[in-house]
Amino acid sequence: MFNVKKNEKRLLGQTFIDLFCGIGGFHLALSSYGARCVFSSEIDGAACDVYQKNFGVRPAGDIRKIRSNQIPKHDILCAGFPCQAFSISGKLDGFKDPNGKLFFEVIRIAKYHKPKMIMLENVKNIQTHNDGKTLKRISEELNKIGYKPFSKVLNATNFGVPQARKRLYIVAFRDDLNINDFAFPERKGKVKSLEDILIEQDTKKYIITREYKLDLDIERATKKSSELVRIGKIGKGRQGERIYSAKGQSITLSSQGGGLGGKTGMYYVNGNVRKLTPRECAHLMGFPNKYKISELESECYKQFGNSVVVNVLQEIIARASKKIIKEGERNG
Repeated sequence: MFNVKKNEKRLLGQTFIDLFCGIGGFHLALSSYGARCVFSSEIDGAACDVYQKNFGVRPAGDIRKIRSNQIPKHDILCAGFPCQAFSISGKLDGFKDPNGKLFFEVIRIAKYHKPKMIMLENVKNIQTHNDGKTLKRISEELNKIGYKPFSKVLNATNFGVPQARKRLYIVAFRDDLNINDFAFPERKGKVKSLEDILIEQDTKKYIITREYKLDLDIERATKKSSELVRIGKIGKGRQGERIYSAKGQSITLSSQGGGLGGKTGMYYVNGNVRKLTPRECAHLMGFPNKYKISELESECYKQFGNSVVVNVLQEIIARASKKIIKEGERNG
């Protein structure tokens, strides 16, 4: 979405709600197909500030405190529900964790409003969490309230975003639409390298000035690659201390990583080692240049690390929208 194209507006007249909306990745993707947001919810105040700045509406607060009948009727429910309870970087407490239980807020609202489609995103690890029982439970809960779910792990690398970011996506259709099959997209466009989206203005402050050691042949850093290419390290080379080639992929952006490059990774660019700028992180998540980011860099890194990749969502929506508009309404 670096060059925002006008997509076929096949979702004109369709409405959606944006739960756990963060800074609006789902909003950007769905509105690019003509859908209109009628409600959003987010508990993080700084993220709400950015959402309001871009979309002209401030998200409601804690979804647990909002009754189902206070939420407008809608055609599509989307939610990037909190992932910490399922992530390998968290405690893996799943549905026992208060954040993990927030998934059931999605079920509560969907059961009441019965939207045509539900779209969810979470970490890849949710697929195997608790020996697969967590994903099975999610599917069972969706089945109980009248939905047929489909799920798949997709890598942002395959959708024009040079970031090795794998996430599980779930699309669920209301039973009465009689949609019994759904094929997720596999790839869109050519694989890009990190250098394709770098900004070369005002990056001096992001250069790492501490002594570092390149422990691999520097020649490797000069060759284009469709992979994540590690070429060196700072200190002991722990997470956040690793250096990568800008001619390959970026690491997965993180909201909480430590070390000099913990949230963005460190990259060898034009003879220097530096971390990424906030705007470069926006590019890595598919947010367009016109998108207004936070004035606080620390918030930017946190927000993009927590967000969803717009490009991937757009390709899923392109396929799912055909189902609910053509097949669903014809069969319903």
